[in-house]
Amino acid sequence: MTESIRRSGESEYGTPQDDAHPAPYAQQDAYGRPHPYSAPVHPEWPPPPPYEPPAAPVTAAAPEAVIPAPRRKRTRGPVPLLAAVAIVAAAVGGGTAYGFQALTGEDTAASAGTTTNVVPTGRKGDVAAIAAAAGPSVVEVNATLDNGSSTGSGVVVTSGGEIVTNNHVVSGATSVKVRTSDGKSYSAEVVGTDSSKDLALLKAEGATGLKAAGLGDSDGVQVGDTVVAIGSPEGLTGTVTSGIVSALDRDVTVPTEESQGQGQGGDGQWPFQFGGREFNGDTGSSTTTYKAIQTDASLNPGNSGGALIDAGGNVIGINSAMYSSSSQASSSSDAGSIGLGFAIPINTVKSDLGKLRAGSNS
Repeated sequence: MTESIRRSGESEYGTPQDDAHPAPYAQQDAYGRPHPYSAPVHPEWPPPPPYEPPAAPVTAAAPEAVIPAPRRKRTRGPVPLLAAVAIVAAAVGGGTAYGFQALTGEDTAASAGTTTNVVPTGRKGDVAAIAAAAGPSVVEVNATLDNGSSTGSGVVVTSGGEIVTNNHVVSGATSVKVRTSDGKSYSAEVVGTDSSKDLALLKAEGATGLKAAGLGDSDGVQVGDTVVAIGSPEGLTGTVTSGIVSALDRDVTVPTEESQGQGQGGDGQWPFQFGGREFNGDTGSSTTTYKAIQTDASLNPGNSGGALIDAGGNVIGINSAMYSSSSQASSSSDAGSIGLGFAIPINTVKSDLGKLRAGSNS
């Protein structure tokens, strides 16, 4: 215990004489001053208060000081909670398609009224994965003509059997049949045609549960992008080839007359014109020109109307024209595709679907 400082010769409790003859009011404090009352045993301790502090107000004050704090925290609580919910919703929104695919074992997810083929991120650009995802959405189209037949391909755009193909594949047809990748055959009617864009819409009669293709965005396509073509060249259903986008916005000119339809010529190839030159036959006097995607993916007769697919498994074009030197070559080694193929951009197709569904025959 710390001791108080005293005058020389004095102890904490005064002189011995004071101890022998105590008297009221004779006690001194630590500084030698008399107390007006009797000092406690230890005068250096402060005297007790004259009364006990009221306990009730202190007890009542505690809840008032503590309760508002959690209330303020509770009012702030929903803000981070809502933010967390928004983040989770965004993550779910971005991951629903793949999550649904993983749970069901299907490579499909609903998107904008169609079924989108999904290639897992880790396999993007993998030709095998693209073919597995998009292959079931490509069908073989067989048209019976007055003087022969025409074989091409088509792309399923709804599970109920709507199929997009080239107009030249079904031009002048008296009947049309389609065959899916699993070997099922359906009779099909021509719902609408647009010869100016070389497009036609078919409806497979009685078809349900077909796997619709995912329609991509051809405006985002760049030269050098990996692409896969799927079709039925020479009747070989489900043939897959791959390559890149060689060029964009190529002005390709094709015929619109029924007499120039595919299968009419001796080699069954679709004639087209590019750069003032005609390829694979005479395009005739009635033609139309459209902006095309050029690809080096191998295309052959029968690929017309089939799908040109991007690395993610989405259709970015409808294959429509290809150059082959077989009609000009004397050697069989020169026959077939030489890496000059053209496709109608899928955004052109999407903008034309309403007109085709309305039954236009232009």
